[in-house]
Amino acid sequence: MRVLAAMSGGVDSAVAAARAVDAGHEVVGVHLALSTAPGTLRTGSRGCCSKEDAGDARRAADVLGIPFYVWDFADRFKEDVIDDFVASYAAGETPNPCLRCNEKIKFSALADRAVALGFDAVVTGHYARLEDGVLRRAVDEDKDQSYVLAVLTAEQLSRAMFPVGDTPKPRIREEAAERGLAVANKPDSHDICFIPSGDTRAFLGAKIGIRPGALVDADGTKLGDHDGVHGFTIGQRKGLGLPGPAADGKPRYVTDIDPESGTVRVGAVEDLNVWTVLADRAIWTSGETPDGPIECVAQVRAHGGTAPAVAEAVDGGLVVRLREPLTGVARGQAVVLYRPDADGDQVLGSGTITGTEREIHSYANELVADSTR
Repeated sequence: MRVLAAMSGGVDSAVAAARAVDAGHEVVGVHLALSTAPGTLRTGSRGCCSKEDAGDARRAADVLGIPFYVWDFADRFKEDVIDDFVASYAAGETPNPCLRCNEKIKFSALADRAVALGFDAVVTGHYARLEDGVLRRAVDEDKDQSYVLAVLTAEQLSRAMFPVGDTPKPRIREEAAERGLAVANKPDSHDICFIPSGDTRAFLGAKIGIRPGALVDADGTKLGDHDGVHGFTIGQRKGLGLPGPAADGKPRYVTDIDPESGTVRVGAVEDLNVWTVLADRAIWTSGETPDGPIECVAQVRAHGGTAPAVAEAVDGGLVVRLREPLTGVARGQAVVLYRPDADGDQVLGSGTITGTEREIHSYANELVADSTR
């Protein structure tokens, strides 16, 4: 096939491109310029898409002997990822920008241009596996990125290739060194790529400004003031701006955020338990919506936050009833569904969380009853 290799300048995408070459494909490398100020977005392992990264990607392409280009997607990235991120936090949500970047940039804008230019697929260095069109977790559980790829449709997956998902990360670095790729020991980027300082609250504050509100307890008693709901997320314990723990000596956690009134509610850790997750924008990776409830494992964060569940498609969205409670579930996050078989690694679908319910439901009651017999 004729494939386009998205080369970030890191070790994973470089080895992914190399493996595509080894497989006999006609490979062209492309680096996405996503920042309007690329000289400012790399500080050690923080940030990405800098001039340094573009240079590393070009040198890797030279080693592999493939053509290389830089495509400017900065405006599209700002609109679809950065602006969306800021708007979501202003609305009291907790979005995942990597998930949105995959959905809107790498496997939409980039893939669409690739197809228009006659390419058959896009190759990336994501840690996930594609087997006969089925999206699965990566072999390396610590690096698995299937969660942030679960927003891809069946059509988008049909044009994707993830060559490194079957290999642990240490082996990928060894392979890069064996191939003479200078990025073999380059630090992984982490945190949010467009916030190289790592200070998300300061970044959002500069974009949104001061929007004062109140911190209240479970009874509605005012405990303090804050400068904006964008500084908080469900499950947050530190940085609340309160003088100490609750009267009973236990720590406080953010349990609810009301962007309309600016109220941030705090409570005990047990107040974080949710039994039902509601979501919209449901995407089924097979392309077919299940007819009726399905058993699954639900995941609400990129790493961790999993529980057995029963999910059902409702009006283009999802109702996910958990068999075990989850904590720290925030609006704007994705709930991703996996098949609960022996491997438990097949992605079934996903949705964007719009709300939660804390009341225990019949599915959970049945499980509790069974466990006591």
